[in-house]
Amino acid sequence: MLLEMKGIAVNYGKINAIRNISIAVPEGKIVTIIGGNGAGKTTTLRAMSGMIPVASGEILFEGKRIDHLPAHKIVAHGIAHVPEGRRIFKEMTVEENLRTGAFLRRDKDAVEDDLEDVFKRFPRLRERRTQRAQTMSGGEQQMLAIGRALMSNPRILLMDEPSMGLAPVIVEEIAQIVEEINANGLSVVLVEQNAELALELANHAYVLETGNCAMEGPASELRGNEHVRAAYLGL
Repeated sequence: MLLEMKGIAVNYGKINAIRNISIAVPEGKIVTIIGGNGAGKTTTLRAMSGMIPVASGEILFEGKRIDHLPAHKIVAHGIAHVPEGRRIFKEMTVEENLRTGAFLRRDKDAVEDDLEDVFKRFPRLRERRTQRAQTMSGGEQQMLAIGRALMSNPRILLMDEPSMGLAPVIVEEIAQIVEEINANGLSVVLVEQNAELALELANHAYVLETGNCAMEGPASELRGNEHVRAAYLGL
């Protein structure tokens, strides 16, 4: 198993944000985490990437514990996080933003190759490489956030609400990007409010409710589950 969470709990002061969460991410697969607002989806991703400490449990990457490591060390292990709201550096140019994703790398030639790969994957970023990030559309900023994460040369990509606030045509484009990234061998953990899209893209799914894992299973099976259809798919 590439990434595993075992019995993870995270607290915000006296509030239990997530409790006893266990998630497994096989290599080369897309795993989605769905649930309502406040269910603990974003907290789970932040725990995976070391952005917040865990109160109990273990997080393992390729069988080795990483829950004690700071976020930059986790990035160096091959885990990249595309945060909710994109969090790009708005005053910096597109290219400067992308290069921040490779900050920890020392393989300069490979960094240049990866930068070219990002520009090939996102032609609009090449067109706007000298443009300040804040002047771009929401969809272009999301592509920039994904490209920046890819510049760290990750093994697994954590994506938090990549479709949020985007027009339907751009959502379709982002979905295609996720599929292409995964087809190239990159594992993906996808948190999505758009449960229908998430279950369509993913191999396996976890449903969080009030900080607990309510159910899990193959995404195709959960799409047919009556509770999931009623609560999250609007059917």
